[in-house]
Amino acid sequence: MMDTMTVGVVGAGTMGRGIAQVAATAGHQVLLLDRDEAVLQEAMAFLARIQDRAVAKGRLSREASDALLSRIKTTQEVAALAPCGLVIEAIIERADIKSQLFSDLEAVLSEDAILASNTSSLSVTALAAGLQHPARFCGLHFFNPAPLMALVEVVPALQTRAGLTAEMSVLMQQWGKRPALAKDTPGFIVNRVARPFYGEAIRILEEGIADAATIDWAMTALGGFKMGPFALMDLIGNDINYAVTESVWTAFHYDPRYRPSFSQKRNVDAGWFGRKSGKGWFDHSEGAPAPTVREDKELGQIILWRILVMLINEAADAVFWGVASAEDVDRAMQGGVNYPKGLLKWGEEVGVDRCVKELDALRDLYGEDRYRCSPYLRTRAAQGRGLF
Repeated sequence: MMDTMTVGVVGAGTMGRGIAQVAATAGHQVLLLDRDEAVLQEAMAFLARIQDRAVAKGRLSREASDALLSRIKTTQEVAALAPCGLVIEAIIERADIKSQLFSDLEAVLSEDAILASNTSSLSVTALAAGLQHPARFCGLHFFNPAPLMALVEVVPALQTRAGLTAEMSVLMQQWGKRPALAKDTPGFIVNRVARPFYGEAIRILEEGIADAATIDWAMTALGGFKMGPFALMDLIGNDINYAVTESVWTAFHYDPRYRPSFSQKRNVDAGWFGRKSGKGWFDHSEGAPAPTVREDKELGQIILWRILVMLINEAADAVFWGVASAEDVDRAMQGGVNYPKGLLKWGEEVGVDRCVKELDALRDLYGEDRYRCSPYLRTRAAQGRGLF
């Protein structure tokens, strides 16, 4: 039943059209809903260009490409989604708008149809609370671009019926994805665990230890990350990255571990969002010179180790608080943000005891709760055990 059902996707923006492509590639008939006809037309034109490129590169035959596109139909009417067995919303991150959409969907869908949200920051439980049938609701958080990124965070609400997340995990595997089960907590796995990649990098910059280009060099050349934190913030958009950090910080009742940076806020205030505005941490204007990098390996290792130990600590804390299993945390960080290794595996490689000592040293130096060591790390180090 699952592999033959019609899938509805609401929102034809970058994420929605990507999810529609993933479902159609897996063989489903897909109904792509958006209120704006121009957005729907652009989405289909974009998907056609993607398929043309795949055909030109020999990855797909013209017949297969045409068949895939024919499985995606567009609509502006919620009622058209009535035949769907699963509907995934990928619209604006506003709880009131999402709740109204789910109310409209429940009026036309069968009682056994599954509803899912692609939210990255809202409470899945709170969204489910507004439904007539909350047991059929869960979070399916894809990562951008959806056709290329392997991870999907599967997030049950408190009200989600037993077995639904397992069914969704199997379905995501059938779609070629790597599902990771996450508790409904702020940021789920990735947006929580990844905060130090940005926050600690900015802290190092603010302290004058190194400039943005040198920090990025340390993380890529020495750490093996595909992008440095400042280049990645400029790609994501400082406005978006700052908003996610502020959202997680607020949701965790202003825990200093997630405190946003004044420096990034000033970039946002100035309209220095990154690539899309032409300037962010770096100058992206045409003809701008490449920033100078200080390729000092000793300094680079200090930078890498400080950011890495904070990431390992955050990953360990996610396990400690039951956000996800150790296996799912590592799967999420590799599949969702392309980290070179799972953070907990990395922690084992560098030494759990070494991580604890470094975190304690940072807390002693700065006197800030930001650097508190996760009980999971400390307990495992005391027991001489690994992190799995």
